[in-house]
Amino acid sequence: MTQEKEARRPATVQDVARLAKVSKATAARALGRYGSVSAKVTAKVEAAAEALGYRPNELARTMTTGRSGTIGVIVGDIENPYFGLAVRGISDGAKERGFNVILANSGEDLVEEKAAVEVLARKQIDGLIIAPAVAREWDHLAEFIRGGRPVVLMDRELSALEVDCVIIDDKAAARSATEVLIAAGHRRIHYITATKLKEPVYTDQSLIDLSTVANRIAGLLEALTEAGIPDPDRHILFDAGNTPEGHAAIAALLRQTPPPTAVLASDSLIALAVFRVAKALKRRIPDDLSLISFHDADWTSATTPAVTVIAQPAYDLGRAVVAMLIDRIDGLSEPPRRHELKSALIRRESVKYLS
Repeated sequence: MTQEKEARRPATVQDVARLAKVSKATAARALGRYGSVSAKVTAKVEAAAEALGYRPNELARTMTTGRSGTIGVIVGDIENPYFGLAVRGISDGAKERGFNVILANSGEDLVEEKAAVEVLARKQIDGLIIAPAVAREWDHLAEFIRGGRPVVLMDRELSALEVDCVIIDDKAAARSATEVLIAAGHRRIHYITATKLKEPVYTDQSLIDLSTVANRIAGLLEALTEAGIPDPDRHILFDAGNTPEGHAAIAALLRQTPPPTAVLASDSLIALAVFRVAKALKRRIPDDLSLISFHDADWTSATTPAVTVIAQPAYDLGRAVVAMLIDRIDGLSEPPRRHELKSALIRRESVKYLS
């Protein structure tokens, strides 16, 4: 019985050190990749660890090195292909630099976001990447930073929180897409988003919690205003997610008299909702309704017609943001950095040129 228990006992650092014929301290440094250990000795220790099936004690390593080798990531909607691709970039970049990733989904809800930050903090992550759900509250992030661990913002900014961020040129992209629709002869152009307003009626950007949405609407409104299109604020549909309620809101918009002739969708999930609702109402794209979507999701090039999109470098966004975070974990102390990536408009078949 004793022999069976011994056989089942997980290998320890002492076991690895004994097989590699080095001290326990040297084996710990080699396995934990800290301190000074020669490449030859490290290779011996790693070979011994593999032979014994050794698995590191993460808690012990954290106590010894002050690091867990893990970073936390919080996104708004993991079902959104945009965030999925960004997380892939984060994961690949983290792996290359020896870090693991723990992912949490806030559902674009501040309460859920706070809970996720608390859980990740208890897991002793070395740093946090977050696409914040709202712009008006950041105390929970400031508290995390006061604990001595860095935060980097992904995709969205918080003007009051002085930390690194990586964003995409949303305002310029929305303006460019709107100008394409205007140049095609459209004047009844609507922007559709799942974002909810803090007030019943939109009056200004302070009512919008997400910097991405605020920036895109700013680009849309600039283009509409310069084209002389009246009441541009009325060309925005909020709270129209890919849900039965959201579909009903989109259907009501498309049934207006006169109906919009073009839609700029805030993401590929909204674009898919527009596609489905238009089909249900027997509205043809682009004959009856032109469509441009943010994010070049796979389906947008496979459907008929293929959808014109604003291609956003989501994977590059993920790699850039994790590189920034690990730089901070490694001790970078320069002032907060802001990196903006560029989008690209891909023209396909979903925009009709009006005569």
